[in-house]
Amino acid sequence: MAEYDLTRTIIPYLDRHLVFPLLTHLHESGLFTPEQVAAAQYELAKGTNMVDYIVSLYEQLNPNSEVPQEFAAKREKAVAINEQLQQEAQAVLDVIENPDVAQALRQDKNQNLTYLKDNYGLTLEQITALYNFGKFQYTYGNYSGAADYLYHFRVLSTDTDLNTSAHWGKLASDILTGKWDVALEELNTLRETLDTRAGAAPITSSAAGATPSSHVEPPLGTLHSRTWLVHWSLFVYFNHPAGRTLLLETFLAPAYLNTIQSAAPWVLRYLAVAAVLSRRSQAASAAGATPVSSRVRHAIREVVKVVQLEEYQYSDPVTKFLKELYVEFDFEAAQRQLQLAERVVANDFFLSETREEFLDNARYLISEAYCRIHQRIDIADLSARLNLSPDEGEKWIVNLIRDTRMAADAKIDLEKNVIEIHRPALPIYQSVIEKTRGLSIRSQALGAALSRTGQQQQQAQPAQEQSAVVEGAR
Repeated sequence: MAEYDLTRTIIPYLDRHLVFPLLTHLHESGLFTPEQVAAAQYELAKGTNMVDYIVSLYEQLNPNSEVPQEFAAKREKAVAINEQLQQEAQAVLDVIENPDVAQALRQDKNQNLTYLKDNYGLTLEQITALYNFGKFQYTYGNYSGAADYLYHFRVLSTDTDLNTSAHWGKLASDILTGKWDVALEELNTLRETLDTRAGAAPITSSAAGATPSSHVEPPLGTLHSRTWLVHWSLFVYFNHPAGRTLLLETFLAPAYLNTIQSAAPWVLRYLAVAAVLSRRSQAASAAGATPVSSRVRHAIREVVKVVQLEEYQYSDPVTKFLKELYVEFDFEAAQRQLQLAERVVANDFFLSETREEFLDNARYLISEAYCRIHQRIDIADLSARLNLSPDEGEKWIVNLIRDTRMAADAKIDLEKNVIEIHRPALPIYQSVIEKTRGLSIRSQALGAALSRTGQQQQQAQPAQEQSAVVEGAR
């Protein structure tokens, strides 16, 4: 499964601190050796002020070597800088945390700055001390403290560039502390900021040592910033309860879909998984639960189009599963790809917790597509296509029929071990529409089958000709 691991591909679009959880997951999954993971963690940690963590990694990699003195000097320097920045930031906090000051502050930042300068002598440069200390706390590994200081700075500052940087730092801090509701709010705010301002740059140094520049041409800067935001948002969307639906809403929007197609086609894996996971929720919505938007309702169809279009750039078992099921109508190939896709999902940092749900929804999609084409279904055959034993398949299919709108149309004949689907008669005009839809689906399936048969015959023809030549020579 190492060939399908996207960690190395994603790292250049993340801050180095956000990479640490991914490397920990690689260590737990066993895709790479502990030595390889520890070496990667050490290289990342060297760019931070987490000196104790750096030392522990060095000792792990060099068990028979003494710890270099440079680490002690780095620790002393970090402590000294921390004390200095804390004193500067505390002077500002003592003022703004005063109850009288808090009551006097208004929504207008310029008015607040004038009030603080006239009454307490605070300037914009002094307020920037909150930003500097928050950024240093982030490099120190104190993410909760960093989030607090960056928030206070953003409330008061009128510096657009530093405010945007503080947004990125606050989002990263909320992600690393697991505050998913707060992180979602921060993500939405940052996305709105980027959509209205081109070329904003993240606060922190990336693992690759570079960040999108705020001084490039607006279209390119916007593309860079949105590419980073797409990758950072994966942490939020796959941990927040409503995240998968929100991912579809965001990633299928034209601006972000263009970003994915242009700069990050591998994100199609996460878009495809979110579309698969949404299928059951859509069925529940149709049954009267919380309604979903049109974009989410048609997510599978839209994702299949993009997967087919971008296949030349990126494909993996997850995207191939959708292609085989909805483009080729090849249920055997879809079954094989689902077996691989299950393992890919299980080993992916963002998707591993969704493995069972993904598999259940994928089986639902196979059953739905299969039942749409057939009216008489052998339970053993469908169970095999779902990678289930006959007994497990029978239970799963019974639950599927009971929980979905198929219950009124499908009947199980236990003696013959088949499912009979009797669809009610429709008004004549609707009957024509439905038959036309069915004809289209069957025509595509027939065309795909004929195409595969033709390819097999073409591959077999040279062998037949060679056999005829040999026979003639005899």
